[in-house]
Amino acid sequence: MAKGYFIGNIDITNMEDYEKYKAVVPAVVEKFGGRYLVRGGALETIEGNAPLPRAVVLEFPSVEQAKAWYDSDEYQAIVGLRLAASIGNAFIVAGI
Repeated sequence: MAKGYFIGNIDITNMEDYEKYKAVVPAVVEKFGGRYLVRGGALETIEGNAPLPRAVVLEFPSVEQAKAWYDSDEYQAIVGLRLAASIGNAFIVAGI
């Protein structure tokens, strides 16, 4: 079974509120078997258009588990913090 990856590319518009999200989301990620591979850090564009300044990559045991995390009551209770404090894109992709 292929691993599932959540990939987010965002621009934080309200750091104070985003910090509230950052404080609570790791426990929910861990509960669903996920782990951070990338959480911010230096981002350098080497081809194409520059992405938004913050990238996040989470690894889950499967795409189904990544979706279960995202759709869970626990995550849905806090995702609004991120959405209110940033703009961007997020998606789930299957690994190889």
